[in-house]
Amino acid sequence: MTPPRRQRRSPEPERPAAPAPPDPPAKEGELRNPERLFVIGGEGGGERADIDLVTLIVARADPPVSATPEQAALLRLCAAPLSVAELSAYLSLPFSVVTVLLTDLLASELVQARAPIVRQKVADRNLLEAVMHGLQKL
Repeated sequence: MTPPRRQRRSPEPERPAAPAPPDPPAKEGELRNPERLFVIGGEGGGERADIDLVTLIVARADPPVSATPEQAALLRLCAAPLSVAELSAYLSLPFSVVTVLLTDLLASELVQARAPIVRQKVADRNLLEAVMHGLQKL
């Protein structure tokens, strides 16, 4: 028995590639390119500032020319005091990335971090009585 003979095929002309389907829209809170977070945050291997979600951030200066777009956006947003949670939401960046960006800005003294204003847990008795008497007079 003889083995079958292979036949050579002639090269076919290349067909145009079908266009790739468009990426599905990103869900709320989901980023399309997760590797971009490393680019935004930089190395981030050093110490991080002691910042939590309710720490208020205030800009001390305008964005310098050397600032990254994310740092410039942070500085513009912080013209009035904003919490880190608000900054994270406005920029659509995770808290950890915002913390790295703020650590760099704190080190260069472009922003100031303040603890949130804590209200008294128990209201002043005189104030409550004054409000009660005012309501009774109505």
